[in-house]
Amino acid sequence: MNEEAGMFGGRDRLAIEGDVPRRRRWPLIIGALVVVAALAIAFVMMGGGSAPAEQKGKAAAKGGNNGQIPTVTVAVPGRSQIGNEISGTGSLAARREMPVGVPGEGGMVVRVLVEPGQWVGAGQVLALIDRSVQTQTAASLEAQVRVARADASLAQSELDRAKALVDRGFISKADLERKTATRDQALARVRVAEAQLAETRARNRRLDIRAPEAGLVLTRGVEPGQIVSSGSGVLFRMAKGGEMEMRVQLSEADLQRVRVGASVQVQPVGSDAVFTGQVWQVSPVIDQQTRQGVARVALAYDPALRPGGFASARIVAGVTEAPLLPQSAVQSDERGNFVYIINAKDEAERRPITTGEVSDAGVAIVSGLSGNERVVVTAGAFLNPGQKVIPQLQKKAQ
Repeated sequence: MNEEAGMFGGRDRLAIEGDVPRRRRWPLIIGALVVVAALAIAFVMMGGGSAPAEQKGKAAAKGGNNGQIPTVTVAVPGRSQIGNEISGTGSLAARREMPVGVPGEGGMVVRVLVEPGQWVGAGQVLALIDRSVQTQTAASLEAQVRVARADASLAQSELDRAKALVDRGFISKADLERKTATRDQALARVRVAEAQLAETRARNRRLDIRAPEAGLVLTRGVEPGQIVSSGSGVLFRMAKGGEMEMRVQLSEADLQRVRVGASVQVQPVGSDAVFTGQVWQVSPVIDQQTRQGVARVALAYDPALRPGGFASARIVAGVTEAPLLPQSAVQSDERGNFVYIINAKDEAERRPITTGEVSDAGVAIVSGLSGNERVVVTAGAFLNPGQKVIPQLQKKAQ
């Protein structure tokens, strides 16, 4: 028993003694691994590659900065010829409207020979007036003229015979003078009769309603059978030469900028057509109620230009040379309008500006830019003064 116990007790002691070295080796292994890892990290940190540590640091710094610097689109606007436009509205009308009424005694209208929209010549008959009575009067005066001429011819013959007999002593000089006076009276009666006939014929011609000038008939206010006289008012309205105009209503300030001869683009309401005209008159007075004046724009005839219609106008009040920017480039705050420009260090700088005309082409910059700057056209709202950026030049449209 003791031997067995000694045998088993010796085995247990050997097993325990063998486990002790194993337990002691694990901390050594772990420690060795930690040391190796630390050495590897130190090797990497100190540049353990083909590139020097300084170059890798610069590359890392560069890559980190590029990831944070924004890219913005810039443009160099230069200077452009910009037309200063003034917008306004107004009505269309005949440039020289001619009202046509009854110039003579009037009477009953027999025929109307024209319609609105028809072109007529100077002196052309527009309407005929009944002249049956006037015709008889003219015929009677023609007969009186013939009678007066016959009397004058007879008086002249008697005077010629008297002159031949006075030298022979058959007729006294007193008789010769009486015959001369009779002849002169007969000739005077001829002239009176002829003048009366001419007056009647002139009156008869005035019975017809005629066009005073060549032009376009705009309205007609008479029909056959109507009795007209000098008090009947306007029977026809005409546009002299067919010339039209637009009467543009403008504010007092805008009217000061308009000059005679300025080019105007006119677009009637409801039409896509645009007509080119010129300012031919600027109103010398301002309406006291509306504080507006009228600029009259001459237009050539076109069927789309109907007097009384409404239209819009763009008047070119002058041409200036200035930088032109898209509206996206112009910013504004409580300090006013401004843009961001990129300096030589690729840093954003705030530049105060004064804007001018705004059109489809862009915003004219009256002051603040020379046109040679690199101006941020997009993303300007997200920049701050002094911020570093990567500028990308905008390509010009072909």
